[in-house]
Amino acid sequence: MPLNFTAIDFETANGSAASACSVGMVKVRDSRVVDTAYWLIKPPFGHDEFLEWNVRIHGIMAADVADAALWSEQLADLQSFAENDYLVAHNAGFDMGVITAACAASFVTSPTFDYLCSLQVARKTYHLDSYRLPMAASAAGFDDFEHHNAAADAAACAAIMIDAADRHGASDIPELAALTSTNIRRIGMPVPEPIDEDAPMALR
Repeated sequence: MPLNFTAIDFETANGSAASACSVGMVKVRDSRVVDTAYWLIKPPFGHDEFLEWNVRIHGIMAADVADAALWSEQLADLQSFAENDYLVAHNAGFDMGVITAACAASFVTSPTFDYLCSLQVARKTYHLDSYRLPMAASAAGFDDFEHHNAAADAAACAAIMIDAADRHGASDIPELAALTSTNIRRIGMPVPEPIDEDAPMALR
């Protein structure tokens, strides 16, 4: 089977996982990027405060999402882009937690996706002092991107997975997971994966 997946990254307005304010996605087919998507999200009521710390990280302010669609209005577009792909994300517990929490806060059913964490894969692929996204992406030959821009971060994540699959000789996501002794998990199950405690927000 070919290496097919969708890389995804969220930025949040505050410490609530439900406060997604932007999403970036990169579709990979047969180890090549074939499509990208990015849009702003208006966080659900009660999770819509933009904290200075978060704004400083990603540069998105409340005014930027004032005319954006709500999570509940955009979820179908996210699912349509990702189709039935495996999702991949750097510190995937965070990004999958965003999907779960934003759906709960918006009173919509969380979609079901199988996913793999590029942070865990990077730890089994490279020998680095830090496995933060910029360092892992650089090891994959993906340099000088706008970290904490969701589209750029998703592209960096995709580059890591493509490079790791090549280095390990993996033909698809299940084989890459097996060769790196990492676990494919599923969002939409009763107990989501906890966020990697060794990977704080800055690692994304």
